[in-house]
Amino acid sequence: MERGCMELGENIYRQCRKEAAVYNEKLASMEKAAELLGISVSTLSNYELGVTKVIPNDIVMIMADLYKAPQLKNLYCKNECPLGKEHPIAVNIKSLEAVTVNIVSKLDVEEIENIKRKLLEIAEDGMISQDEEEDFKSIVQVLDKLSLTISEMKLLEKKLSSKGSD
Repeated sequence: MERGCMELGENIYRQCRKEAAVYNEKLASMEKAAELLGISVSTLSNYELGVTKVIPNDIVMIMADLYKAPQLKNLYCKNECPLGKEHPIAVNIKSLEAVTVNIVSKLDVEEIENIKRKLLEIAEDGMISQDEEEDFKSIVQVLDKLSLTISEMKLLEKKLSSKGSD
């Protein structure tokens, strides 16, 4: 399945450009890729070598679309955006099999029923008492894991739908 532009030891922007060059030969050349991105070759080189640590968000958006690599947007949000840093956002594209197993395992009927019961007990009086705090935090952690898995599925869907637009 997809490697998702995450080979070890190589900058993700360079890896995603190289992977995209398979379907768009212009991206094989740094010069042509820079032209398509509307930036200089030296600027693209700095991005791909990691010299420039924070790439402008508008360039990341263009790269993600041009390279058909939606994970670049998520990676930017997760690492650079103060709001995104606080949320469970997937940055790696996993296989359909891996995402499916993760989501199905997190939708265990017993666990969901237990969460529903505890959440109703906590919400019953409209307040979170001191003795309910631990259960509440535990519920939020489970939901964050589910949210991350849902984000992985959305990322996979974006990647697959971008391939269909060739």
